[in-house]
Amino acid sequence: MKWHNEPPVWNEQQQTLTVTSGEKTDFWRKTHYGFIRDTGHFYYEEVTGDFVAVVKITGQYEVLYDQAGLMIRENDTTWLKCGIEFVEGVQYASTVVTREFSDWSVVQLPHNPTSLWLELERKGGTVQVKYSLDGEDYTMMRLAYLTEAETVQVGPMFASPEREGFQATFEDFQIKPL
Repeated sequence: MKWHNEPPVWNEQQQTLTVTSGEKTDFWRKTHYGFIRDTGHFYYEEVTGDFVAVVKITGQYEVLYDQAGLMIRENDTTWLKCGIEFVEGVQYASTVVTREFSDWSVVQLPHNPTSLWLELERKGGTVQVKYSLDGEDYTMMRLAYLTEAETVQVGPMFASPEREGFQATFEDFQIKPL
């Protein structure tokens, strides 16, 4: 696996990736706020064809927009990130789809969970985003068109737009072909 914006602190042992964010990191393009950010941390592998990616995420969400999840990326203008995003003391299941402009959708979770499981299923140009509070029962939160590119980058993503030092853990990350 490779880093896009390697974080200042990270450790990978067996099936667990533990990370700490750099200062004011984010992924965003233009919409609403008008700026472009491509400074978030992304640990990826290249995948060709259709697949399912899953991971368990645990984070120390404390500051506005702390975020951890999964990303599928073709390039700096075409990508999807999903996971938990921390807004005004609440953890939201969040998806941002970017095709030149970012759009953001959120689902307020029933409580601030200790961990969240994510499942991304890519079929052709579409991506289905699902989350789970227990690792067994998944709820779909987004079905989006992303790209027809044959090969994309896939892996854990995290960022902290308002600070440095956000800590997160990714467990049992897997990619399976469909």
